[in-house]
Amino acid sequence: MPLKIMLVDSDRGRGALLRRALEDVGHEVDVCRARGLDLLTQLRQSAANVVIIDMEMPDRDTLESLRSISRENPRPVVMYADKTDAQTTTAAIKAGVSAYVVGEVNAERVRPIVEVAIARFGEFQALREELERTQNTLAERKVVERAKGLLMQRRKMDEQTAYATLRKLAMDRNQRLVDVARTLIELSDVLG
Repeated sequence: MPLKIMLVDSDRGRGALLRRALEDVGHEVDVCRARGLDLLTQLRQSAANVVIIDMEMPDRDTLESLRSISRENPRPVVMYADKTDAQTTTAAIKAGVSAYVVGEVNAERVRPIVEVAIARFGEFQALREELERTQNTLAERKVVERAKGLLMQRRKMDEQTAYATLRKLAMDRNQRLVDVARTLIELSDVLG
């Protein structure tokens, strides 16, 4: 499937080789020479599916831009670096880089590396979404438990009766249990 790829490379010759390799396998390539915050702006305007960054050594501003992109509008990122160290590699992965390749760009390896980056990105996104759902479920349970505790304390109910009361309120009002629990807590805070 053809992709739209944003290629970030300050070296025109190296960028041209990579661009040709990507276009030869059917991808549309936008070349961007921006760095740091300019990179973030360019990426926001781009409809790119994948970002490939080719640089001698990743700098702090580029990694910070990638971190922002990863939070705001996540997409697979492949980073080629001529040289690296353990600290930079770790920082790149934490910034959201899906594939980090050290060494010369090899046209034959570009397609499989992009495919691996997309697959890893998909798996990471699935894990992130599962974590978010789990955290939301836990937070909602805490709200329900707090509301039950208020009913138990103020109305002298046992836990089962407090839960049944919350459920009945939710059904009568056609609301989710957690929404009824939040309302109860808010009213309790207001009324003291």
